[in-house]
Amino acid sequence: MAYAAMKPTKAVCADLVRGAKDKRLITKGLVRMPTKVLKITTRKAQGTNEWLIFSADVVKQISSITIEPGVEVEVTIADS
Repeated sequence: MAYAAMKPTKAVCADLVRGAKDKRLITKGLVRMPTKVLKITTRKAQGTNEWLIFSADVVKQISSITIEPGVEVEVTIADS
């Protein structure tokens, strides 16, 4: 976490720890987010046999946490 003032950062940390304890979660290393890849295939030009493929990652929301403006957070919570 990164923020100039310490008080909002401590509030976010306390909220994260409280939420993890309420849900009885155990934290471990890195965990991949559940994602799906959306691929859209379109024709490049009319009359040609060339195609363009656009892809976008759709990420599933697994949690909702209130964070103070300006606080940068990177958290991984694993359910065992």
